[in-house]
Amino acid sequence: MCIAVPAEVIEIREGNIGLVDYGDLRQEVRLDLVDAAVGDFVLVHVGFAIQKLSREEGLETRELFRQVYAAMEE
Repeated sequence: MCIAVPAEVIEIREGNIGLVDYGDLRQEVRLDLVDAAVGDFVLVHVGFAIQKLSREEGLETRELFRQVYAAMEE
């Protein structure tokens, strides 16, 4: 099974590299497959942004992931 995780683009660097924020983690990802700008939410899979999301979808999905991880720690 493959999972893509929502992240917010907080910086775009040379070479079409984006610095994204997952909420508790920041990571560089490739932006070659999407036309993203700073502030956009994207789905990230294996280091590539593969789709843009609305801000609402991104925040909602991020919250669902947070709830799942919290339940796994109980």
